[in-house]
Amino acid sequence: MSRSTTRTALLRTAVVTGAAGALALTAVGPAAAETEVPTPSTFTSAFTAMATPDMVVNADGVATPGEPGASGTFTYRINSDTEVICYDISLTGVTPPYQSPAKTATHIHQGDAGQAGPPRIALPNPEDDGSGTLTSSGCLQGPFTTGVVANGADTGAGFTLDQIEADPSAFFTDSHTAAFTSGAVRGQLTEIPVGGVETGAGGTAAAPAGTSGTTVGVVGGTALLAAAGAVALRRRTVRQ
Repeated sequence: MSRSTTRTALLRTAVVTGAAGALALTAVGPAAAETEVPTPSTFTSAFTAMATPDMVVNADGVATPGEPGASGTFTYRINSDTEVICYDISLTGVTPPYQSPAKTATHIHQGDAGQAGPPRIALPNPEDDGSGTLTSSGCLQGPFTTGVVANGADTGAGFTLDQIEADPSAFFTDSHTAAFTSGAVRGQLTEIPVGGVETGAGGTAAAPAGTSGTTVGVVGGTALLAAAGAVALRRRTVRQ
């Protein structure tokens, strides 16, 4: 092989290798806001909400029941070090179409039980899984935006997941539909231990989920919480 041919081959190899390296850097770099990302290997906390129509209040904090007979299970796993939230949502008896001034109609809001509050995270709306149940699952990485502007800023601006970890009962989750714009179902967040969900099924707007102590199964990807070593809860003791 001539020196010229060898030089050309080496040059081609360098170009291909450089391009591959650039692609690799892009793949492992920080995700854009709310880009779907892979499930992280560890989580710093986990939460659930059993959402029901009777928990719904309107923007003025007035009880405004959602869709009769509907219910929802919302399970969240959080890694607050990397601003990643993984969600597993299942809605039964909720009738689309969805409707909300936010960019989606499924949210985590900041607000105590019985109170209204701004959305902080907009999540993909659950879709029919073929059985009539509406489901949605995946992982999102912040910074988060909702599409709702208040006082000149998006209501997700500046929000970080450690705020949920600091006071989960001050947050609720819901889904809004065209027929029930205040919310078809709603539930307050409750911290859960590894391997199970301590929560209440039902309640009133003044009584956040978690008061009945009923144990229910973990849904969707959150079943991984039960696997040994699947979740590392860092610097925190999960409340039993």
